[in-house]
Amino acid sequence: MSSAMIDLIIKATLDTLYMVGVSGFLAALFGVPLGVMLYVTRPRQILARPALNQALGIVTNVGRSIPFIILMVAIIPFTRMVVGTSIGTNAAIVPLTIAAIPFVARLVEGALNEIPPGLVEAAQSMGATPGQIITKVLLPEARGGIITGLTITIVTLVSYSAMAGAVGGGGLGDLGIRYGYNRFNPTVMLITVAILVVMVQGFQSLGDYLVRKSDRK
Repeated sequence: MSSAMIDLIIKATLDTLYMVGVSGFLAALFGVPLGVMLYVTRPRQILARPALNQALGIVTNVGRSIPFIILMVAIIPFTRMVVGTSIGTNAAIVPLTIAAIPFVARLVEGALNEIPPGLVEAAQSMGATPGQIITKVLLPEARGGIITGLTITIVTLVSYSAMAGAVGGGGLGDLGIRYGYNRFNPTVMLITVAILVVMVQGFQSLGDYLVRKSDRK
């Protein structure tokens, strides 16, 4: 394998890590609060707002129901407005983030569902405000589940980034299609797949470690 191809593989790997890292951070930044809102605005919860909860639920479900490849094409005008282009790694971050936010929100909501209602009731009986309950009870108690959800999201974003690369998003998907599939070079395809597998295993192992560390705390 030539040094030029090795350089391309290294660049594609870094591009994929960049796409996954930025979109994962933004998805957590917006998805975790959305998941908390989905939970606390339910009927009989600390900030019960049934109408708001239903609206948030519909928006979240719509976001989760659109296949990523369709979403990526559908929001090209929005992507171009945000980053000035519809191709490349920066452009791919936009649909990756939009696809991941509702995914994170539902996983966070599921983690919060595992918290015994008695903990919230005890906090309320001691005069805790809704904000204090969220920051001092709900999020700390659901920390392990939230980390697990974010790990699942990052692993999913790795596969999404490969799809994004297939339609001009850059990264390992673009490398595999352009230099592996189109040029009938199975070696490049195998290397691309191997790097993606190692990447997924690395993220999963890191997530599992953080969950164990969180549980010990």
